Amino acid sequence: MKSFILTSFILALTLSIKAQVLLDTYNKENVELIADNNFGKNNDWNKIFRTYTDTTWYGKAIGKRKSLIVLENGTVLVNNIYRNYYSKFSSNGDFIEEFGIKKANGKRLKKIEPIFGYIGNTLYTGANNMGEIMFFDINGNYKKSLKLNYSVRQIITLSDTKLAVVGWSIWKTKFRDFVVIVDYNTNKQTIIWEHFTEKNNSGMFNYSYQFDSNDKNTNGYTISISTMPFSKYTGMSLPPIINNINNQLIIAIPSTGEILTYDSNGNKLKKQVISWAKNELSIEEQKEIQNRAINKYKNIKIISKDISTSENQKAINTIVEKMESDLENIKKPLSIPVFSTVIKDSDNNLLFFEISKKDNDNKFNVWVLSEDGSFKYRSSFVCKDYNLEINPKKMYYHNGYIYSLQTKKNVEGIPLRLVRFKLQ
Repeated sequence: MKSFILTSFILALTLSIKAQVLLDTYNKENVELIADNNFGKNNDWNKIFRTYTDTTWYGKAIGKRKSLIVLENGTVLVNNIYRNYYSKFSSNGDFIEEFGIKKANGKRLKKIEPIFGYIGNTLYTGANNMGEIMFFDINGNYKKSLKLNYSVRQIITLSDTKLAVVGWSIWKTKFRDFVVIVDYNTNKQTIIWEHFTEKNNSGMFNYSYQFDSNDKNTNGYTISISTMPFSKYTGMSLPPIINNINNQLIIAIPSTGEILTYDSNGNKLKKQVISWAKNELSIEEQKEIQNRAINKYKNIKIISKDISTSENQKAINTIVEKMESDLENIKKPLSIPVFSTVIKDSDNNLLFFEISKKDNDNKFNVWVLSEDGSFKYRSSFVCKDYNLEINPKKMYYHNGYIYSLQTKKNVEGIPLRLVRFKLQ
């Protein structure tokens, strides 16, 4: 997965005395993430995260797509994509067990979805391809299911009886993104926000190269490359991102920079528009990004270790040629989202991350929105021992710490770690 420079902006929606602790930490030039070396120190990471190297039959890395949540008592649960178990860790980071979801007959389900959160003492998954959300206890005992008739991007707990869901569907000529409040007890669903995007709303650079399908060594293997850091959203808008702040639903819309606040019943309370970032990439900036990509691929020898040297060189030459052609066709500014993702810290501040224009950098800028609506802090997160991947699925705040799934530098074997960072 690509690394992005991420510029983040923290929206302090509530400024309690407790919240001020983290705000004071952010108010410096560099905020260092310091790993707690005693957290999970006796774990055998090669065994626990042995699925890190999982790939699909066509070479796509899926073992790296792990995610986590932290429960109120500090227990950490890690999702293992395309496996039928979750990994459970104690509040000290010690590995406890692998567990799945069991029906009443005691049989474990063969396929499970990632855990998205919990409501009361009940865990819940994302929706499967049948639109089913499963609820179960900490030991994996199945409780109930809710059925949705649309695809799901995000689910959060809104109150003791309500969930908020970001859903999407494909129409004939459009994509539909929407936010729904779902009653946990009755499955009553109320759409409170929706947006349509034309399917041909593109303009970002993606490249692919398919090897000879008759070659037994390549078997039609396809390589896909993106030169723009946001090109995975080609053809559709970046979906809304939701959070719960004191039982109020926050809907952040990357394409417009709008921040909408609703109560738990779906009544709209207020609207703000972010003014700190532009949502346009200039011609010069696009060319700079494209030139970096061209130089990068001109200087590499291998795209895929599973393909012969000659086939690798053929693929590289073809892709570079297409990149150079596109460079000459950059003639107008490109619209981009205002931010890429949002992370909520444990003091009810929201961190907004701006889309990066460079790769392989751990730094991002932090701004804090004060009560009067001004951003007053600018800082950078840095980490000496880990390659930071800024992703809300891999970074979870709890009691002032960041619990995270990150790769450690300069280690043998599986580099992935469950780590607890102190902000300093």
